[in-house]
Amino acid sequence: MLKIDNLHAEIGGKEILKGLSLELNAGEVHAIMGPNGAGKSTLSYVLGGRPGYEVTAGSVSYNGEDLLAMDPHERAAAGFFLGFQYPVEIPGVSNVQFLREALNSQRRVRGEEPLSGGEFLKLAKEKAALLKLDMEMLKRFVNVGFSGGEKKRNEMVQMGILDPRLAVLDETDSGLDIDALKVVGEGINAIMRQPDKAVLLITHYQRLLDYVKPDYVHILAGGRIVKSGGADLALRLEEEGYDEVMAA
Repeated sequence: MLKIDNLHAEIGGKEILKGLSLELNAGEVHAIMGPNGAGKSTLSYVLGGRPGYEVTAGSVSYNGEDLLAMDPHERAAAGFFLGFQYPVEIPGVSNVQFLREALNSQRRVRGEEPLSGGEFLKLAKEKAALLKLDMEMLKRFVNVGFSGGEKKRNEMVQMGILDPRLAVLDETDSGLDIDALKVVGEGINAIMRQPDKAVLLITHYQRLLDYVKPDYVHILAGGRIVKSGGADLALRLEEEGYDEVMAA
């Protein structure tokens, strides 16, 4: 589904990704862990098409197409979802308004009929219940006045409504308490643990992986993948730290 080959990327003239290669197949969950400054968020921004991040070498293919040649909205319409470490607030725009427009915009690009107001609200209620988010929250401005946990649950509701094929989730566990972590983890499983979907989880800690079991864990350091393994690799990192595991 996603193939990253020898990816080099920089921002402001400083190279961050230095030959990163990674491949995800449908039905798989991959976790990327690594020390601060390793390039984890940069990878998510490059895949999402964030301005300011320049790819200087390498390629990224998504379902056989050149992902880097697509504009961000084209990536989204093709089934790509990027979850942010710090979800943004959008004053003056309600969640319902934002999500209905986002979903119907994607449906139009794919040649599908837009959902009516009633059809959308039925879908929104279903996904909000999945993440234990009160529907009243969806009537409020996007993330305005939300706690950290509410922002992350709201973002997972967005993911459920948009129903992507590939989700890149950048530190989704950041700012979550124990209860919210469980709800978000179970939400990711319910939405994305499907044979035709894939997830790339970027995280610092093992705790999210207790709920979303990865098929593969990769260590990103110095702008490239330096070690890969199964779910037990994350446990080793938690117990031993990056330096010792990478040296082994």
